[in-house]
Amino acid sequence: MESQVRGGTRWKRFAVVMVPSVAATACIGVALAQGALAASFSVSGQSFKVTADKLVGQGFEQYGALDNGYTLSGDQTTHPVAVSAFNSAEITNMCQSVVTPNIPVLGSVSLVLKAGADKPVEASQLYIDLDDLSADATFKNIDIGVAAKDAGKGPGMKGGKEQANPFGFAQQADSATLTGVKQTAWATTAGTFKLSGLHMSVSAGTHECY
Repeated sequence: MESQVRGGTRWKRFAVVMVPSVAATACIGVALAQGALAASFSVSGQSFKVTADKLVGQGFEQYGALDNGYTLSGDQTTHPVAVSAFNSAEITNMCQSVVTPNIPVLGSVSLVLKAGADKPVEASQLYIDLDDLSADATFKNIDIGVAAKDAGKGPGMKGGKEQANPFGFAQQADSATLTGVKQTAWATTAGTFKLSGLHMSVSAGTHECY
């Protein structure tokens, strides 16, 4: 069974039905041990944008959660997210950007990271907390409406102090192939994250992947 999805979603409320999502983003050199995946952390006051020409993921699942974090002024806040998880993934021509506003003298400053142009980025035990996505997607053997705790085709829920209902809505698939990916995310964790052909740049102004 295969299912195709085209288009995007913007989260107006946490109760919005989730659209299967994808991305492969992380801080440079991320290499967390498997046991660290269950640990929770407070997300920063900046979301980041990601594009990719193609992502091929094995063992996909997705469920809803809440990410606690901060605004750039230090106030506490909460973000509703869709957590997309993959046992493994390969990502072609990935771009990640984050813009820091209101820097004295400079104004906005952009950090742009690119990798996987010649050889795909490789990730394992990948979790992405996102709130906006558009892509063309094909899923193999997809199950929609599974209880989150019973979604066993992917790596499972993060656990630990994660704010997610194990009895809530989830979906899963044997594999997912997405092309023309554009997304906004708040956090990414991975067991391993290999960025081939990595290039990072920092420049004044607003320079985003899309």
